[in-house]
Amino acid sequence: MSWSILLAAIWVICSTVVAMFPMRWQMKPGFLLLVAAPILIIWIGYDYGGWISVAGLAAFVSMFRNPLRYFYRRARGFETEKLP
Repeated sequence: MSWSILLAAIWVICSTVVAMFPMRWQMKPGFLLLVAAPILIIWIGYDYGGWISVAGLAAFVSMFRNPLRYFYRRARGFETEKLP
């Protein structure tokens, strides 16, 4: 098993654990997971090919659609809902 797949599996376990936290505890580790995911997806794509990266990117966007939507709206200057 390659290092990229091993680290991706650890990422999945960590994201599952973070998802069980109360919302106020999810922010910092969730942001770190959000930043680490594209790096892992690119690394897996380098090891196994582009189609695997596309599938990983689709899964990533599906999982993090609300934070990504928030950051997109904030970057574009639209009003965003206040986070608790």
